[in-house]
Amino acid sequence: MTHHPAAELVFALDVFDGPLDLLLYLIRKDEIDIYDIPIAEVTRQYLAYLDACRELDLEIAGEFLYIAALLIRIKAQMLLPRPEIKEADDPREELVNALLEYGKVKRLSSLLEGLAISQARRYPRGNHYPSLPTQEPELVRVDIAALMIAFGDLIRRLPRETIYQVQPQEVTVDLRKAHILSLFDDCDSLVFEELFADDRRKIVMVVTFIAILELVRVGILRLEQATRFSPIRLCKGEDESASQLESA
Repeated sequence: MTHHPAAELVFALDVFDGPLDLLLYLIRKDEIDIYDIPIAEVTRQYLAYLDACRELDLEIAGEFLYIAALLIRIKAQMLLPRPEIKEADDPREELVNALLEYGKVKRLSSLLEGLAISQARRYPRGNHYPSLPTQEPELVRVDIAALMIAFGDLIRRLPRETIYQVQPQEVTVDLRKAHILSLFDDCDSLVFEELFADDRRKIVMVVTFIAILELVRVGILRLEQATRFSPIRLCKGEDESASQLESA
């Protein structure tokens, strides 16, 4: 049985409730006007995210693929010349309406969830005080979805691999973590793509990405992006120590 490197992934990636949730994330991330969605750019990021999921062996629901096809169709329609006599309907209108409706439902759901949590914290009348559930420590939130999109873009730019001879590829998450950390010996930050420069084989890139996620998860590295469209950088974590680097 083949062991896929993603099997070593021991933490959950950002999970979207559905394709509209992912689209809302893309729109809000880049502060896009929902009534004037740049379909080409949003489609590119959406497909890059799906490609990253495929490479990590993560299951993609059929509804995500349906919206991918819809985005491609809208993109194609936007490229067609518009009739000069009669104003054509905006091909994005149906998608915009769906996103607006989904946004309303999501806000209402969030409001109801907040009310339920607030109600659960209140003590009932009487002498019986049920024990409240232990609050788990808050996890460090990093924008892994943006990193997934950047990784998907890298994968999409790779030329198709042609393998004439099968050779064992000695690549593990631990080896790639050690390589990544060695790159930070003489600097405090690197552009995301620089971490893949030494070996562009797809299997190595997948394992490298998993190693990056693990280093971000434990706080040894952190993500930074100066502006919305600037390259993602990996920087040394604020709590980095020699012992952390040795045990990574």
